[in-house]
Amino acid sequence: MILKNKIVLLLLICSFNVSNANIVLAKSIDIEDNKAISKIDGKQVFYFGKKIKKDKKAIVVNKVMNYDASLGYGFDFNSESNVKLNSKSFNIEAPTYFSVKVPEGNYQVTVTFGSKTKSTTTTIKAESRRLFLDQQVLKKGETTTKVFNVNVRTSKIDEKSQIQLKDRDLGQLNWDEKLTLEFLGTVEIKSISITPITNVKTVYLAGDSTVTDQDLEPWASWGQFITNYFDQNVVVANYAVSGATLRSFKASLRLKKVLSIIKPGDYLIVEFAHNDEKEKGEGIGPWDSYSASIREYVQAARDKGAIPILITPVQRRAFNADGTLKPTHGDYPDAMRKVAQEMNVPLVDITKLTTTLYESWGDEPSRKAFVQYPANTFPGQKEKLEDNTHFNSFGANEIALCVMKGLRDLNSPLAQYFLKEVPQYNPNQPNAFAKWTLPMSNRFEIVKPDGN
Repeated sequence: MILKNKIVLLLLICSFNVSNANIVLAKSIDIEDNKAISKIDGKQVFYFGKKIKKDKKAIVVNKVMNYDASLGYGFDFNSESNVKLNSKSFNIEAPTYFSVKVPEGNYQVTVTFGSKTKSTTTTIKAESRRLFLDQQVLKKGETTTKVFNVNVRTSKIDEKSQIQLKDRDLGQLNWDEKLTLEFLGTVEIKSISITPITNVKTVYLAGDSTVTDQDLEPWASWGQFITNYFDQNVVVANYAVSGATLRSFKASLRLKKVLSIIKPGDYLIVEFAHNDEKEKGEGIGPWDSYSASIREYVQAARDKGAIPILITPVQRRAFNADGTLKPTHGDYPDAMRKVAQEMNVPLVDITKLTTTLYESWGDEPSRKAFVQYPANTFPGQKEKLEDNTHFNSFGANEIALCVMKGLRDLNSPLAQYFLKEVPQYNPNQPNAFAKWTLPMSNRFEIVKPDGN
């Protein structure tokens, strides 16, 4: 049982035979002591189960508990009712969250899962729905371990400044004091470890709503799906935000934050235009403010020893009568291409790749990649959703695959960190929505993200 800051753990002190019965003595252990010994070099290890013996290097979770900030861990978002605690694991059949209080930084997460009694299908997301494991199937009796890297951040830059977060950012998992893991499917978890890491290559993303980690279903962006395709040498730090322009991203101090922590050898990937093209005024436009801002971002990254990569904007879903796509971005893609050529910056032409992608699907099938759903598909949704800019999870994953294709075609050093089992992607032969089975998270928002 839990009483404020104490948890009763079974500690095997001695075992002896009396009338053929094993007697186990128990001792009450202060949770603060238990946590202290588990945080060797900041590492936190959690074992789950009713019959797990005390481990001096781990926290034993032998009761289902809500997240408690004073303890620093627990099941979150009222999902504890989904959890069944077994002798040496817990299992779920509905989306379940487990959160751990950690400081800002990069973390290697290790999750061991599988069941002795049944087959399992495990999906793992972290923070604001960043995908790290897509429906791994294990047979009865099989156990495996997944290792991946998660970036945890705060808005603080230094003692005098911090990122200017929007109101809708404040409740997002990306901006709280925790590292949150989301488990979906028929899942059985045995242990979780969270280890601070510093010697990892960081890929920083600067962009708008088509790039950012969308916190709530059914919205999604490529930045939260490309995480599923990198190996353990890379962590993605996605600072993109809905509604952003190059200038507003800088004005809200997101660029300053990135530059305060980026290291030599890290990457800064920049994709803007959807909202920049709506700015008005003298000196505003693709060949003026937009091009000047791109140059500033590129030079700022290089001054820090980092490697800039430019990405032209993803296309909107806007078809001509003949089945070709309308170019809705004007001169902005050309302006970015020109800066990339002038400054010798690697450029992924997602505008061209997504033109091919959407036209390969065709007008009607391409709807399945965007947030287009009939009324009452989601809780509280009284009207149909018909968005031609923002992706659902299927579309966001396809865009992530396009980004990877672009990096591979460039022979970018980043491509060496893609998981070896990830196949080559051809936007002329895109995946079909009918084969997309990733389970949805159970947190929804009907209001569309900022920007268009």
